[in-house]
Amino acid sequence: MAATIAIASDHAAVELKAMLAGWLRELGHDVIDLGPATADRVDYPDYGYRLADAIADGRAARGVALCGSGIGISIAVNRAPACRCALVSDPLAAALAREHNDANVIAMGARLIGPDMAKACVAAFLSTPFADGRHAGRVHKLSSPSLERQPA
Repeated sequence: MAATIAIASDHAAVELKAMLAGWLRELGHDVIDLGPATADRVDYPDYGYRLADAIADGRAARGVALCGSGIGISIAVNRAPACRCALVSDPLAAALAREHNDANVIAMGARLIGPDMAKACVAAFLSTPFADGRHAGRVHKLSSPSLERQPA
């Protein structure tokens, strides 16, 4: 099923981003490439926030965030309550992020993952539905941090 997918990176992952964006378009998805366009040095939070905004305002249903390790950009994306970004390095993690956490963004590290594994992660992320059920209440809490918490 085709979706609108936002993709963003920093300079360390610009080549992986371009490859994944092209591949996703070949699969029939609409891709919003939020940059950068070159490998000139940039700050990953700026691009993570761009991606988070695209998810929060409904321009994209899903997102792919990339930087050297995937860690920094995932932290930036997760600053937005509408985003549930999971750092993944294999297809099982990507599938579980969707199934259990209803992740709407995945992050990967271009210095840690190859192109074929990145494609496998994105494919698992896009094809796995949210299990809902017992996971729904927990996911609701992820997007609503002000909810009353159970005592420790």
